[in-house]
Amino acid sequence: MTPRERIEASCGLVGRDAVVDACLALLAGSEDLDLVRLVANQGVDKYADGRVHEDTYWFRVWAMRGLRWAWEPRATAAVRAGFSDEAWRVREMAAKVVAAHRVDAAFDEVVAARADPVPRVRAASARALAALTRG
Repeated sequence: MTPRERIEASCGLVGRDAVVDACLALLAGSEDLDLVRLVANQGVDKYADGRVHEDTYWFRVWAMRGLRWAWEPRATAAVRAGFSDEAWRVREMAAKVVAAHRVDAAFDEVVAARADPVPRVRAASARALAALTRG
């Protein structure tokens, strides 16, 4: 399944509100694997091995990507906060969410992200800025 298909399937299974709630919880730091399974396509089971994992930032990436396909305006604050995430993939995905849904409230974050040290974040932010300023 593509990420979009996975999110749409999860919305069909538990409802859009529950998927958005899962995304928001993960962005707030939850590591509940049941929530992760709602938004991730694969790779989740590796985190169920009882070990400490250094790459749980993927939970936030998958959550932000989930908001790209299951958007609710109540997620605006979390998307804005995503621009200051330590993981560049979260920052990049935040810009993609802003572009997809024209999250005008994130204008300042998008402008600032054009100076991000990671080229992919800068490129996504430029696309988001274009989407926000399109007539």
